[in-house]
Amino acid sequence: MKNLTLKNIAEACGGILYNGEGFENKEVSDVTIDSRKVTENCLFIPIKGARVDAHEFIPEVFEQGALCVLSEHKSDISKPYIHVTSTLKAIRDIASFYRQHLNIKVIGITGSVGKTSTKEMIASVLGEKYSVLKTEGNFNNEIGLPLTIFRLRENHQIAVLEMGISHFGDMNVLASIARPDICVITNIGLCHLENLIDRDGVLKAKTEMFEFLPDDGRIVLNGDDDKLSAIKQYKGIEPIFYGTDDSFAISGKKITALGLKGTFFTMKFDNGEKSDVYIRVPGHHMVYNAMAAATLGRLFNMSPDEIKKNIEKIKAVRGRNDVIETGKYTIIDDCYNANPVSTKAAIDVLSYGTGRKVAILGDMFELGENEDDMHKEIGKYTARKNIDLIICIGKLSKNTYESALSSGIKKAFYFETKEEFFNSEENLLSKGDNILVKASHGMEFKSIVEFLKK
Repeated sequence: MKNLTLKNIAEACGGILYNGEGFENKEVSDVTIDSRKVTENCLFIPIKGARVDAHEFIPEVFEQGALCVLSEHKSDISKPYIHVTSTLKAIRDIASFYRQHLNIKVIGITGSVGKTSTKEMIASVLGEKYSVLKTEGNFNNEIGLPLTIFRLRENHQIAVLEMGISHFGDMNVLASIARPDICVITNIGLCHLENLIDRDGVLKAKTEMFEFLPDDGRIVLNGDDDKLSAIKQYKGIEPIFYGTDDSFAISGKKITALGLKGTFFTMKFDNGEKSDVYIRVPGHHMVYNAMAAATLGRLFNMSPDEIKKNIEKIKAVRGRNDVIETGKYTIIDDCYNANPVSTKAAIDVLSYGTGRKVAILGDMFELGENEDDMHKEIGKYTARKNIDLIICIGKLSKNTYESALSSGIKKAFYFETKEEFFNSEENLLSKGDNILVKASHGMEFKSIVEFLKK
């Protein structure tokens, strides 16, 4: 790995290298926090978890071929190790050092809804022409982001990095590691309000990512979002907007929902060209993800035809509007996470279905003191969208259930636990149902998706 010698690693994280004689200028081959993924000449960084302190695996990783380890403890081992105060801080510092020594363009993506889908769209479009590395899975936090950066090699030209936060200051930490050349924000919604208070707080926290932009950096924003559209410039950098307005760099027109089969729309480019684009993943919000990807495509000198071709290749990411046909049900698996904005968007997708429409909804977490009211609003919204049956699971979702009933939904059921629902499923669902599964990640609704797939 370029410039990741033991000497440079120790200096980057403020550690002290022990037993490094003759190895100071040797580069590590990889960086891992998982003892099961140790490779020859890699660097192992042990992280203290809630259940396991990975320091206990240090003797084992040397046997597996690790060149060096970090440690928060002084040790009598005879192999190279770097003593640090905090391995968690060290992994961030080393990743920041490594990123700054790579000749690569970094795109940082954040937002309340659509980060992952937008990341996938952008990576697909740019991947037609460039060597692109993207965030995999949920590796978008203070540990996941450094691990993603450590996957970069000199052959990569662009990194598309998802950046997720829940507190003020989180984004500042992530941006200091990623050093994005281009910042993309999808929207400002109601998420993590337990810590960020309101949408203005969310805006403040998300825009912390601008602080590490270079002088020639770019900012790409959803111009249809009222909070983002109010941003006129940041340290002389004027945002590039996408949305439905003709004045934007990329605009979407004639948006036509095709049920659960996706969306068709006309994309207008900044050079006056137009393309008719088909998105296979259902949901009006996917049009915005596509426009964000098109904006990045234009910044990297891609033609409208190249952009259209690769948007149309996109498939749903598991757990995010993934339409699954089982032979018995049509399942919309959107259970990766939930907040009021993304839940309403998922209900919109369900409303496109033909046949009976069923929403299985669970608790939305980290909404702060107004969490009960926000769950009630989901119940009202579900009733307005003519959903045939709502099944609510979880303590907070009782508010959704009661609100849906009082708002006139056709049928509604409440269960305190998933197990209670499993025992009642045969009496509630029918062959041919379109079923949305949506809740915050902590509700572990993926088990419901797997249950329905059987």
